Amino acid sequence: MRTRAPAMVGRDDEIQAVEQALEAARSGRGSAVFLVGEGGIGKSRLAAAAAERAAATGMTTMRGRGSAIGPTVPFRSLTEALLSLPRAGVPIDAAELGPYRPVLGRLIPDWGTAADGPDSGSLVVLAEAVLRLAGLAGRAGGCLMVLDDLQDADAESLAVVEYLMDNLGHQPVPALLLCTVRAEPCAALDLARSAAQRGTGTLVELERLGRDDVRRLAASCLGAGPGEVPEPVADRLWEDSAGNPLLVEELLHGMVAGGLLVRGAEGWRAAGDARTRLPASLTRSVARRIDRAEPRLRELLAVAAILGRRFPLTVVQAVTGLPDRDLLGHLHCEIAAQLVVPDDQAPDWYAFQHPLIAESLLSLLAPDERIRLARRTADAVATVFAGLPGEWCQIAATLRLHADEPAAAGRLFAEAGRRALAQGAAGSAVTLLDRALGLLAEGDAAARADTVEHLLYALAEAGLVERALASVSALDEIGSGLDRDRRAQLHIRLAWSLNVAGRSAEGLAQVGIARTLLGPGATAEQLAPLDVIAAHLMLDLPGPDQLRDAEEMARRAAPVAEAAPLPVVACQAWQLLGAITRRKDLAEATACLERSRSIAVQYHLPIWEIHALVRLGNDDALRDGSLRRLEQARQEALRVGAVNAGYQAEASIALQAVLRGDVATAETLSGQVLAAAGRLKLLETVHYVLLLRIVLAAHRGRRRAMNAALAEFRGWDGDPRQHTPRIHGLARAFCALLEENRAQARKDLDRALAAEDETPNIFYLSGRQGLDLLLRAVSGDLDRAECQAVSAEPTSELRWNRQFALLARAVLTGRSGRPADAASLVAEAMRVAEPYPMSRHLGLRLVGEAALADGWGTPVPWLRRAEEHFHAEGVPAIAGACRALLRRAGAPVAQRRDGVGRIPPELRGAGVTVREYEVLLLLANRLGNREIAGRLHLSPRTVEKHVASLITKTGHRDRIALSTLASTIAAD
Repeated sequence: MRTRAPAMVGRDDEIQAVEQALEAARSGRGSAVFLVGEGGIGKSRLAAAAAERAAATGMTTMRGRGSAIGPTVPFRSLTEALLSLPRAGVPIDAAELGPYRPVLGRLIPDWGTAADGPDSGSLVVLAEAVLRLAGLAGRAGGCLMVLDDLQDADAESLAVVEYLMDNLGHQPVPALLLCTVRAEPCAALDLARSAAQRGTGTLVELERLGRDDVRRLAASCLGAGPGEVPEPVADRLWEDSAGNPLLVEELLHGMVAGGLLVRGAEGWRAAGDARTRLPASLTRSVARRIDRAEPRLRELLAVAAILGRRFPLTVVQAVTGLPDRDLLGHLHCEIAAQLVVPDDQAPDWYAFQHPLIAESLLSLLAPDERIRLARRTADAVATVFAGLPGEWCQIAATLRLHADEPAAAGRLFAEAGRRALAQGAAGSAVTLLDRALGLLAEGDAAARADTVEHLLYALAEAGLVERALASVSALDEIGSGLDRDRRAQLHIRLAWSLNVAGRSAEGLAQVGIARTLLGPGATAEQLAPLDVIAAHLMLDLPGPDQLRDAEEMARRAAPVAEAAPLPVVACQAWQLLGAITRRKDLAEATACLERSRSIAVQYHLPIWEIHALVRLGNDDALRDGSLRRLEQARQEALRVGAVNAGYQAEASIALQAVLRGDVATAETLSGQVLAAAGRLKLLETVHYVLLLRIVLAAHRGRRRAMNAALAEFRGWDGDPRQHTPRIHGLARAFCALLEENRAQARKDLDRALAAEDETPNIFYLSGRQGLDLLLRAVSGDLDRAECQAVSAEPTSELRWNRQFALLARAVLTGRSGRPADAASLVAEAMRVAEPYPMSRHLGLRLVGEAALADGWGTPVPWLRRAEEHFHAEGVPAIAGACRALLRRAGAPVAQRRDGVGRIPPELRGAGVTVREYEVLLLLANRLGNREIAGRLHLSPRTVEKHVASLITKTGHRDRIALSTLASTIAAD
């Protein structure tokens, strides 16, 4: 008879559900399916059948399993799944993964290792890399990724699985994620049920077989028809197995091996009383086979069971001392072949046909024998795998625990925790280090102190800030285990974690504790990392002096960090100085950034080099409008896998596109970055891009779109108060000006500048050195001395600010009776403003009004150019204002009828004109005739006539009804 049935029985519905998911994946509709059931129910068999069907239709297949030694080996199943691609010869153009290729080096060593940096250990970035790899692998015919035994997966692998299931269905990824999960309380089962509830995954629960299906399964194993299975045998199989397919097969094999079921000339028949003589459990069935095995085979299988469900021949051979021929001979004998099979995922590895078999074998060992074999196996592992690389450190720790050596096990778990932390698997590191701390003896203060230190790091990296803070008290319990300097370093590390979490006040409290621990005799080298972190924390706190204090600390730390050397600290310090000193000296700011980049190159810190390059690119763009270095930074980020830095470069390019009026580029780039950064939970980048969308809408005069973008920003937990200068100075003020609402623009600018006065920041485009000067010059609220003083500030030389500062000087110069000098300043301003069409023409509109009133320059050509631009851009209010000013100057004005298309059909049919429609829209804000006249540069009497005409044409009874109509139109 066969040990296993050649075909699945009783799983028609489950097979259909999987096949439908496979077909959807081949069609480009990715999804996740979770096969859930008890041990032995057939989950892996169904997954294997799915893999066979996928391969038959040309789909790429990846397969991995959870750790055989428990949920402590980071990325075990994912690594195995991804490594199956190169082993199978699947062609992948890794270059198409861009910055995610080196990120995958954490799982596929041949692809390199992501450079160390702020974002290199991000689980979400790694998950995005896996998602993109699945898309590439399945480009031709779809991709199936099978992850078996997800209940044994580590927390980090589960986080990647959750990311995949959340995004497969929302991205054009032709891939199916198929996971098997044992139906027992565990994080993987919670994840599967959550996916089903949220609609991000399909839950397929495998139930036990019914009586008829049990009989069919037995018949399949026996190579007979269902009617040929003796009735007493069928009854006993049903009762003893309770419908579990694995138990059916094992019990049936035990019947045949024990002579209770025999095959004669007339077919299969029961020999004797099967009900009383058949084994009652899988363990008894396994024991019957082991009893028939020779001692060396029993020892071989016992060693294998101690290693886990999967085991390498090298270790088994080292423990048993069997020659190659004898080892393979034992594994391929009839008894062993019924229990173990070659592992199809790794050469020279074997696996038990089911985890229950290994568990049954272990239960047959006497305690003393189990301890003896565990100790010998642990010694063999240490010999065969010198240094205990990869998962062997955890395996060795588990073996030492089974060998009743808790101290040795504790030290190995601690080492495994340190390695997991270095790999970015903070959750697994916490689990391992917690376990180590529980095993290490109270008297081993040094080892316990070292473990607590790394646990503190792991908790911070895992985002468990509260527990990390609480764990500091454990240092006091250890006492002499840590000196004051080491404890101070822990508090510094906590401070940085709190800075990342946005908890600046608590971070500064940790800085204070660290300073106290270091004491008055602390060296400059000890204080440098502390000062840099404190400087970063200061930037997020309100108050007028935080920039000054941050600069002082960064200046103190930078040269010390260079000399130590502490290259990362030095890079952090110089980059912070580059941002802060721009307000005082543009050349010095650039020099600071160049210094940071030079240090990063010298010490081979590519991520920090990219961050410096991004800041230098911003520097170039702000000073002269060049995007060359920003593009270079983006390409370098793609090359080395600096995902976060790459998105920061693209976001900076998007800002320049907004200022340049390149709407298509700004929308495309911001949309791409927002989608990716949103999936990756890069909140700082998400907030920045959403701010760009607010500015983009404002610079097009789209108030509704601007408010919608602001609402989306709040929806991502963005705090508008922290960004008041940008929102009101760079966005709202411009939108108000494009609506010809100069009073509102003044209010917005005042709010932006007041926020800057209260808390200075490192954003220099809010209007203080630019737009504010021009508006005050036009309105007569700026004198020449103040204009010169503000224009002398370094940030006035930034190209965006300089265009407005030059125009402000032109207005004051023309008003003072020097028309030639004023015109020359306007010409220079137009040259500076050349990259920025919206601001350039807004400047012409404002300076044209002043020149017309004061009698200097050539206001008519200026206003005509502005009118043509804003008419083409669909900004009617400012285009109308330019036309009104041209009429006041006595210049001919072409009639613009293009606005007819913006009038709703029902109003257009009623004969409403373009000008009447402009008046109607302003009624939505409940403005009076004089206010509307000011906006449209009409007389109040003319506005009154337009309102009366609108009442007649629309059939509304009064002005209030017209205002309601206007509000309805504005909301559509």
